[in-house]
This record gives sequence, C-alpha cells and structure tokens, in this order.
Amino acid sequence: MIDSFVTYSGQEAFAATLAALRSSEMIDECFVLNMGDAEVAVDGCKTLAVDALTSTAAIKAIAEASQSKYTLIYSNGDVLKLGLHALKRMVQIADDSDAVMCYADRYQVRKGEVVKAPVIDYQQGSLRDEFDFGSVALIRTSALKQAAREMTGNYRHAGFYDLRLRLSEMGELVHINEYLYSEVAMDLRSSGEAIFDYQNPDNRGKQLEMEAVVTDYLKRVGAYLEPGCYEALDLKQGDFAVECTVVIPVLNRVRVIRDAIKSVLKQKADFKYNLIIVDNHSTDGTTEAIDEFAGDERVVHIIPERTDLGIGGCWNLGVDDPRCGRFVIGLDSDDVYKTEHVLTTMVAEFYRSNSAMVVGGYEITDFDMNVLPPGEILHKEWTDDNGRNNLLRVNGIGGPRAFFTPVYKSLYLPNTCYGEDYAMGLYVSRRYRVGRVWKVMTCARRWEDNSDANLDVFKMNANNVYKDRIRTWELQARIAYNKRKK
Repeated sequence: MIDSFVTYSGQEAFAATLAALRSSEMIDECFVLNMGDAEVAVDGCKTLAVDALTSTAAIKAIAEASQSKYTLIYSNGDVLKLGLHALKRMVQIADDSDAVMCYADRYQVRKGEVVKAPVIDYQQGSLRDEFDFGSVALIRTSALKQAAREMTGNYRHAGFYDLRLRLSEMGELVHINEYLYSEVAMDLRSSGEAIFDYQNPDNRGKQLEMEAVVTDYLKRVGAYLEPGCYEALDLKQGDFAVECTVVIPVLNRVRVIRDAIKSVLKQKADFKYNLIIVDNHSTDGTTEAIDEFAGDERVVHIIPERTDLGIGGCWNLGVDDPRCGRFVIGLDSDDVYKTEHVLTTMVAEFYRSNSAMVVGGYEITDFDMNVLPPGEILHKEWTDDNGRNNLLRVNGIGGPRAFFTPVYKSLYLPNTCYGEDYAMGLYVSRRYRVGRVWKVMTCARRWEDNSDANLDVFKMNANNVYKDRIRTWELQARIAYNKRKK
C-alpha cells in the first residue's frame, strides 16, 4: 500500500527507522534519499539521489519513483518509532476520508523526556510555510504525481511548500488527532526565540522562494491583489481634537508602564497629540503608576466599565473615545519609543504615501534596553508591489502600527489578546495602501512577562489555529473582493 522515502544519514537512527518501516506489512518499497556526494547502497532498498528534501527536484523524483497507492515521506533525520498498527490506521483514515494527504499527532523526545506534540487541523488559510505537519506525511500517490506534473518552479527550499498548496487545491489534508508515532525533537528553542526565523537575513533566499510559491497559489485561487490597486482615501476628512493619539492597552505592568508613558510624553512634534491609556482593571499598582501622570493634560486614563475586553477591545475603546486623534498609533505597555520623533515620522508617512495604515520597525532588547539577537526587525520582506499578498504567508506585519482613524473605525480590531493587529493588517491592506517606515521606532522588550516568550505546544497551537482562521476568512474575502471588481 505504501512506498516510503527516508533521508539517508548513515547513523544508527537511520537503520532503526528503516527497520521499523520495513517490518510493517503496509510498506511495499523503501527508498533511501541520498543528499550526499558519495554513492549509497542499503540492502533491500532503492536509492534516490536528491539535492535537498525540500526541493522541487526531490518532490518530482519521489513522485516519479513511487508506484504504490500511498507515498510516505519521513522528514526527520533521527529515529522514527511507529505506534502499534500506525500505518494501517493512517491508510484506513486516508481511504475513508478520500484525503490527498494525512498527518498525525505524535510524541517527541525532548532532552530525554517523552512529551505530547500534537499538530493542528489544516484550513484553507493555513498558508504559513512553517505549518507543522510533523515528520510523517502520507500522500495519495495519484495526487502527488498530478501536483508534481503541475509544479513549474525550480525551488531548493520551497518544493514541499509548493506541493502541499497544490494538494490542498485537489482535496483535503486530514489531521489524524491520534498519537501515531514518536520522533526526536529537532528544534529545542523556546517560542520566543523561534518567531523571528523568517526575519533572519541568512534565510532571505528561502523566503523569496516561499513568497513566489504563495503568490502563484493566490493567483490560481483568485485571491491575488494586483499592485497599485487601492481604494481612494482622503486623509483630511473629519474634525479631530488632535492630529495623533497613542493608545496603550495595559493590564498589570507596573514594572514597565512608567517607561512607556515617558517615551510618549517626550515626543517632539509640530502638531497636537495625546495618549490614551486603557487600563484593563490592573491590580498590581499599574493604575496608581498611571495616575502619577494625571497632571499632564495629554494623558487620558480610561478604566473600562466592561470586564470582557481583550487587547483588541481595549484598543477599540480608546479609538472610540472622542479625544482620539486623526491618526492612532499603538505602543505595547512593556515597550518604549526609540526616539523623540516617532510620531512625527509616522504621521509624515501617512501623508507622503497616502496610506490608511503605517508600520514602523522595532528593535529587540532585554528589560534593561540592551539589544538582543536578532536586533532590528524591519520586515523587509514587505514590498509595495506584493507585501499584502505575502502577508498571508508570514505571521506578522511589524510594528509599531498606526491607523487612519476613520478607516480603523470602519473595521475595528477583533476583541482578542492575540492576532488582533495581524487581522487588521490583512483587512486594511486588502483595500488600502500600507506605508512603511524602514527605521527602528520602538524598543520591544523581551522579558519573562511577554505574552509569547515561552509558550507550550498547546498554547502555540491555539494561537496558530486562530491566525489560520483569520487567514481563511481573509482569503475568502479577497476572492469575493476580486469577483466584485470584475
């Protein structure tokens, strides 16, 4: 029923993996993927020379070689331990659901400890190139061969990404939420360390390949947005008490809130601005710390009557306040503005580019403002021509984020504590230009109270499910938007 493909490592782990696969009655042929220069011969196996497991050439070679009903690709270089009758179960689900691909939850060995490592359901908007399928993918061979024939690129890094997007157009990628195998964890970093991988300059070539693949996909499904096609915008409309408002939502940040407030009040501008702090019922002294600035007429301290507000809801409450300005710019309660000219710079970009949203850059620091790797985060993957399309692939738009208030109030942020700013970036960029400031505007502190500093797999999965859902809604909205314009 299955032809299996395993990367050759020459190590004991490889032999153990091969033995486990060959002992299953579900396996027909075992193929060894050799990515080295030396010839490899393994008794009872066929050898397939490939340049990289993720390349287009490798996917095409696997598709050509596989002749069984299903093709299994194992992408982890360490030992694979299959659960009892695991492959039979995967085939059963694939047959019953008519899936083009199946993947399953698994256990991971992390620093000698065996832990649960579940994955999540695949959605239409699961366009992140780092979507975690685990290391075992069971693909219907007929679909694999069709996808391989249609792959026109020649990618080294984005071949599998291209494959699974094409598979998703043919049928369902089914998540089997059963723990069917064990693998050794290959990435032991915390969530706070891993989230900036796509910003690493060393990965620029890979990122360009991924962008090309997702752009082609969006064109195929009708969600691609043409460059330069934006709705008209009049930034002078409406009357506002001030030109710019900074909004800080805060809950229990007494150690940092004073620094954030001071960095706003130090801003130098030739226009009026104010600061709206939405204090979401803090109990640690944050409220009293904010009240220390009550003598400054620019500081507006709001304590909501509601008790059901997330970060997005606090933002919405601040923007709804009649004292909110023409433009609204955010600042996280544990961050500070880098210079005294942030507001001037961001507002100037609105008028220069006639944008509904402006995004700056930030710098990662520790609590004491010492720069930490990777340092500057400028989101240079964004381009004026294709940034809003590529935004459906990456997990963030950058910061600080500023909005033209009338556009903001036509949309509003989701009332959540995660992904709300990303959702707004998708909403706005569908219809309007997004301006960029390619300089560090904010020092983003990484410390133990960051919301994404060290998440467990269950919280990361919940976050990813929500962002994939946001992308699904946006993908559907863009398809409909393009149809209306025709």
